[in-house]
Amino acid sequence: MRKTIAALTAGLLAAATSAAFAQNKVDTALTQATQTIQSLTGPQSTAGIPDAVLKDAKCIAVIPKMIKAGFVVGGQHGNGFATCRTAGGRWSPPAPFQLSGASFGAQIGGEEMGYVMMIMNSQGMQTLDSGHFKVGAGVNAAAGPVGRNASASGGWSAAILTYARAKGAYAGATLNGAELNENHDMTKDLYGHVVSFPRILDGKVAMPSDSAAHQFVSTIQRAVARASSSQ
Repeated sequence: MRKTIAALTAGLLAAATSAAFAQNKVDTALTQATQTIQSLTGPQSTAGIPDAVLKDAKCIAVIPKMIKAGFVVGGQHGNGFATCRTAGGRWSPPAPFQLSGASFGAQIGGEEMGYVMMIMNSQGMQTLDSGHFKVGAGVNAAAGPVGRNASASGGWSAAILTYARAKGAYAGATLNGAELNENHDMTKDLYGHVVSFPRILDGKVAMPSDSAAHQFVSTIQRAVARASSSQ
């Protein structure tokens, strides 16, 4: 009997430890995503994402850290979070995803790269909403223009504009060929159960109680509001 109780206790402790570790991993990734978007949109940054792009973005997807892998053929993989404008005028809770592919363009001097994808029209929004797509395949994607005060009259017709950040440097980035998939494991860790990508991005799911999730979305809301007021 004592062995049975001890075994049950050990199992419960192991499960609780595993859940806590998973939650901490999600919190860390969300915090890093918040820092990445802050560095590209903060009021003190003049070399980041243009206000005109921020103002018109339908969705924003942030991959705070892409890890390089492979010896013969280079590749990268990273986890990220996306949020979209909802019918109520606010931004949706964060939807976890993973991005994988070959080494991308605009390598600006860092082994650990952060990327941001600005979804600029309804086609790009519907593509992201699917929870699975290859960047540049069936939807036009391009390296985004850099500079806070860049004009929106430059003919930006791409559905997705992409940016890279490493060691304080910023550049438009080529992510064509990268494959995005919703991350079921991180979704379960964040929401307590698996929720579909479109339900999250459409704002049909309540914001998780996780403070890092609130910080991520509120940071984007503030950046877009500031950019809109400056135009």
